Amino acid sequence: MRFKFLALCLLAAASISITGCKQKHEAQLNDNSNLLFGNPSNATANLLNADNYLIDHKYYIESYNKDKSEPNWVSWHLCSADLGETDRLNNFRPDETLPDGWYEADNNSYKRSGFDKGHNCPSGDRTSTPDANSATFLMDNIIPQAPNNNQHTWEHLESYCRNKVKRGNEAYIIMGAYGSGGTGRNGYATVIDNGRITVPAHIWKVVIIIPEGDDDLARVDEDTQVIAVNTPNDNSISNNWMNYICTIKSIEDATGYNLLSALPLPVQQALENKIFRGGN
Repeated sequence: MRFKFLALCLLAAASISITGCKQKHEAQLNDNSNLLFGNPSNATANLLNADNYLIDHKYYIESYNKDKSEPNWVSWHLCSADLGETDRLNNFRPDETLPDGWYEADNNSYKRSGFDKGHNCPSGDRTSTPDANSATFLMDNIIPQAPNNNQHTWEHLESYCRNKVKRGNEAYIIMGAYGSGGTGRNGYATVIDNGRITVPAHIWKVVIIIPEGDDDLARVDEDTQVIAVNTPNDNSISNNWMNYICTIKSIEDATGYNLLSALPLPVQQALENKIFRGGN
């Protein structure tokens, strides 16, 4: 009996001390949430809120816009356990879970448009399992993105964030787009797919970086590293994402979103006005 009790205690201790992307005990279940820092636009899973419709894809959460046939924003958590050996699946496909009657973009929707199928939550951030990687290829995680913007500028920023995580950090990331009208390989356009998908004018991203650990919200303060980037959706864009550094506040002003609403107001205001200066 004593041996059985000891074994149970050791098993319980082990379940709490598992490392990697920090498995949480019951009091810490909110950590690693894809929406830990708040719901930027108060999106809801209500059919009456079709242009700000909340969708939880497990590996990321988004506000979907029925009228534009694309996300307003996508939010996700990134840690070491998300980065594995799964190859890029490239299985772009419609999200068949969208409400009945809503247009479902598919792999043909972007053909000959001059725009890439640009991920919000990147394939490279979800390589732990085939299911995780596959989820990033749902078309409601995709926007029409100028090829150089997608393949160079944003890819470099995505790689920078993953490298930060590989060095012992974790990141909370929100990416979105606004406006209409971008310049792709074939020139300027406001829509593609016979007018069913809006080409955004601006693409932005906010990244909160903290050392890997527990109780994440409580560990964020005025000195926390944040990155805010806002790029034009233009094929002539610079490859250097640092050229498009801005403040979180400027993105909020452009979109009307409240991006860090879960933080205490003094911390929120301090971070919203910080400018990222680079560094490892």
